Formats: sequence, C-alpha cells, structure tokens
Amino acid sequence: MIPILEKLSGFYNAYVLGILTVGYILGELGHYLIGVTSKQTAIELDYGDHGCQQNNSMFNRHELVTQCGDVKNETSCYKLDMNGTGYCEWNYNGLGIDYQILAGPTFILVFTIAGVFMGFAADKYNRVKMLTVCTVIYGIAIFMQGTVTEYWHLVLLRMVMAAGESGCNPLATGIMSDIFPESKRALVMAIFNWGIYGGYGIAFPVGRYITKLNFFNLGWRVCYLGAGVLTVVVAALTGTTLKEPERKAIGEGDRTTASGKPISLWQVIKNPAMIMLMIAASIRHCGGMTFAYNADLYYNTYFPDVDLGWWLFAVTIGIGSVGVVVGGVVSDKIVAKMGIRSRAFVLALSQLIATLPAFGSVYFDPMWAMITLGLSYFFAEMWFGIVFAIVVEIVPLRVRSSTIGVFLFVMNNIGGNLPILVDPVAKILGYRGSIMIFYSGFYGISSILFLITCFMLEGKPKTETVMEHESQQKGHPDAVLNARPMHGHDNSVFSVDETLPSNGRPVQLPQHLQMSSNGYDKSSQSSNVPRHNGAESSRL
Repeated sequence: MIPILEKLSGFYNAYVLGILTVGYILGELGHYLIGVTSKQTAIELDYGDHGCQQNNSMFNRHELVTQCGDVKNETSCYKLDMNGTGYCEWNYNGLGIDYQILAGPTFILVFTIAGVFMGFAADKYNRVKMLTVCTVIYGIAIFMQGTVTEYWHLVLLRMVMAAGESGCNPLATGIMSDIFPESKRALVMAIFNWGIYGGYGIAFPVGRYITKLNFFNLGWRVCYLGAGVLTVVVAALTGTTLKEPERKAIGEGDRTTASGKPISLWQVIKNPAMIMLMIAASIRHCGGMTFAYNADLYYNTYFPDVDLGWWLFAVTIGIGSVGVVVGGVVSDKIVAKMGIRSRAFVLALSQLIATLPAFGSVYFDPMWAMITLGLSYFFAEMWFGIVFAIVVEIVPLRVRSSTIGVFLFVMNNIGGNLPILVDPVAKILGYRGSIMIFYSGFYGISSILFLITCFMLEGKPKTETVMEHESQQKGHPDAVLNARPMHGHDNSVFSVDETLPSNGRPVQLPQHLQMSSNGYDKSSQSSNVPRHNGAESSRL
C-alpha cells in the first residue's frame, strides 16, 4: 500500500461516520426547512391560516398598546396604528392544519412505512449501495421542492423525500455498528443521530437569511435548490468511497432460546422492555418534533420584533451537540459497571432535568427563553443516540436492521403524528399553552417512561456461571426471551462473516469459537473453566 494511503486508512472509520452524518444532516435540513420557510411558502402557494401580524420594525412590541396577534379579523387588523402609522398586516402566517399536515403526517406516513422495508432489506442486501440510492432520491426531491407552484406539489415531493430518507437511519446504523467497537457505540450513534438536530439547527439561518437575501429573485426556493445539490454530491461520495463492511455478530444473539431456535423479529418486538422503550421514545420524539415544527413560527408570533435565528442556530448546533457527545460518553463509561440499564437511567435523568427549562423556553421573554432553551437542549439531546445504542445491544444480528426499522416506524408514527394536535389544542388553550403541553410536558412524561424501562433491562452484568444456571431453570422454549430483565448481547466475544464460501458449505469455525446447541462456547464447557476475557452471557 502507498505510504500516504496507509496512513489515511487509519481515519477510514471516522471518514465513514463523517459522510453518513453529513448526508443525514442534509436530509434533515430538507425535512425541517418547511418550518422556517412556511410563511413565505404559504404566501406563494396559498395554504394555511391567515392572521394579523406585525409588519413594521419601527416599533418595539413593548411600545404597542395592542399586539397584532390579539386581533382576530382583517378589518380590525388594519385599523391598528401608532401615531398614524399602521403596523399590522393580514396575511398567511404559515400556520394552520394545512401546515401541520404538510410538516408531519405527509412526511411521517411514507417515512415510517418505507423505513420498515428498508430495515428488512438492510439485513439482506448491500447497505452502501442502498444508502447511495436513497440519498440520491431524497436529494432530488429536496431540489425539486424549490420548483413547486402548487401546495400538492410540495406534499408529493415531501413524500418522495421521506421515502428516500427512510433508509438513512437503519442502513447507516447497521454500517456503523459493524465498524465501531462497543466502547464507542453510544458516542458514534449519538454523533450520527445528532444529524437530526444539526439539520434542524442549520435550517434556522438557511431558511431565514438566505430567503431574505433573495438570490436570483427566487427567495425561499434557493434554500431547497442548494440543499438538494449538496445532497446529490454526498450521495456520489457515499457510492464511490465507502465499502460494505463485514457483518459482525454483536455477541451470541442468534441462538438465544432454550429450544435452540433463532429469535424472530416478533419475539424481539413483543418483549415488554422493547415495547416500553418504544413508547417512551415515541413520547420523547413527539416533544422534539413539536418544538422542531413550531419553534421558528412560535418565536416569530410572540416576539416579531426580535430576530432569534442565530440564537436558535447556536443553541441547537452548539449546546445540543455538546449534550449529544456528553450523553454518549457518560452512557458508554457507566454501562460496563451497571449494564444496559445504565443507558436507560441516563435517559430518564437527562429528560427529567430538561423538562423545567423546556417550560421556561416557551414562557419567558427572548433572553431568558434562549438561556433556558440552551439548558434544556444540553440534557434533552442526550436521548437519541443512547436509545439506539440500547436497541443495537439487545437485538440479535439477524434482525438488527429490521428491528430498527420497526422501532422507527412505531416511534415516528406516534411521535411524528401527535404534533398535528397542536393546532386544534391551540385554538382552545392558545398557541403557547399547546406548545407547553406537547413539547415540555411530553419531555417529563418520557422521563417517567424511560425510568420504568430501566428496571426492565439488564442491570449489573452477571457472571456466565450464574447466567448458565438461570437458563437451565427455564422450562418453556422461549422463556429466556420473555424473561425480565432484558439482557443485551455481548459486543466483545467474536465476529463472524455470515456469508457462505463459494462452495455453498457452512463455514467451519475453529474449536474455540464453536458454540454448543445451548449457545455457549464449547471449549469453555469442555474444560469447565469460566472464561475471563470480560465477555458476559448475553441473552434476551
């Protein structure tokens, strides 16, 4: 190998993580741009609600006797003035049920259904090639959104974008779990899944300021055109510079039932711990999606004279990214001592701490709203990477990607569609009260659910002798699977290429790597000497 290439090869894993993360960021930028450009988009495409809005920056809102948002009809809106100067306009405000449907259900419906199929396909086919195709699809869809002339055009293209982006998480997660060791898994998953918040954070300055610059007289359309071109470039790099990694068994998970039968996807999904984890993640996801879809519109509605675009960018990108890294590191450091249960404990604690500041971010005036939002973000954004680190560790190799696909299907259908209730609740309690419930309130609820999940997962790792003794006490073939607590799969034992050689015969493993019918190392059983390599028995 050429010396320079040999040196660069040591950075390949980091390069893969970088390419996958950038692709995810661009996909999420296309996803969340609508929340920032919605007012301008609605004015051009004629959708959503009308409202009385402040349009004159000469006046500070504290100087106004009557706020524009307090007026509910067009005639009264235009009558408002200060010293003979009108300061309100009646126009599309970017809100309403049309917007909530566009932002949530039209994207989520396709994203979740396609994601399940992507998960199954990822377990069988070349993931790098599939990811390349998916990235091209959502890149072109983002680009085309900058050319639409009708509301239904935008709906259709968001559905196409969702179909392409649905493969990003399960495919990339499978690739990363095969090239990174257990000790770095939560951190790596956190960095990758931070792409959601990275794309969301970048959407604020891109959607606000590039739209105002009005390049080529295209306004908001330039945001989508530029993001689409960059995404296609990343797709080209993905297809030409990444290679399909060898699939690795994360522990001894493919033979875990007492009867010797491989665990099925249904057996994994129906486990109480997995069900509770999905419910908790869904509720937390709803809180995040509510804020993501409404943050820019909310602050523009209540603080029209204050430009918070760069503040929102700094909080989501800066403080949010630090929280992601800290959460991954903390989770990785204590998991060896407390077991997988520690990850769920970190989730519960972080969301509990984030709840009160989240309320403050929609209660206080701009300065304190941004301070409390930053505090909330630091703890709140720990969750995503840790959740998927748990999923990867408690699921066998043969159903890993398909389980992630199902997990995303459930989480996105519940968490992604619940924010549609923001609009009808806002008409009863007001926009601020509705955001408090579905954003801050759901943070608190998720904390309680993650804590319950904590007690369903594996605690401090047990010795293999104890685990073997417990497994012999189980009478039902699936008893190990359905037993609580739910155990993770050891990530440090061995890895085996699951493909067959060209002659079609099963690979013959060396004696020290062969497994007996009950799933334990034959060499260890024959010598009756416990292993001391740090590996623990890991069965569901």
